Amino acid sequence: MIIEPMDIKGLYLIKPEVHGDQRGYFVETFRQDILERALGHNVNFIQDNESRSSRGVLRGIHFQLPPFAQSKLVRVIEGEVLDVAVDLRRGSPTFGHHLAVHLSGDNKHQLFIPRGFGHGFVVLSESAIFSYKVDNYYSPDHDRGVAFDDPALGIDWQLPADSLILSNKDRKQPTLSQADNLFDINTSFY
Repeated sequence: MIIEPMDIKGLYLIKPEVHGDQRGYFVETFRQDILERALGHNVNFIQDNESRSSRGVLRGIHFQLPPFAQSKLVRVIEGEVLDVAVDLRRGSPTFGHHLAVHLSGDNKHQLFIPRGFGHGFVVLSESAIFSYKVDNYYSPDHDRGVAFDDPALGIDWQLPADSLILSNKDRKQPTLSQADNLFDINTSFY
């Protein structure tokens, strides 16, 4: 398993080793000891989530406020998505910056996203099964988001805007400058 730190501190791209032959493949998708060694801190994932979406479905950009902030380990089981993490820690040198990576059932890559970041993805294939681990339970009272199309974020979702399929919730998210509940630089990554 290769774990690479990304350009925004706290984000890690994980490339599991895939063992394949004429029968198919085998891959370890999670090793707590290896991940903790690379991160330099403990992780305690307590919930697994999975969604299936069709081409053009955009989910995000979501996060939860403390004390229910979440770190996530995300991956695609089938299909392909553009996965995006946005630094939402006011005072961070990379506040408002984003990182976008292609995750697919073929490449088996994963992204570790710490607390203090927003997260979203758009489905690029005909459909995709998206899976993620979180280290805190869902709390509707702490659930927040920022606008996926905020010009200040400058995210290229790689599909025409008129082909995107969004929930009503995601259509109504505030821009980054309008969001009143974000994180501060002292927000723990863990």
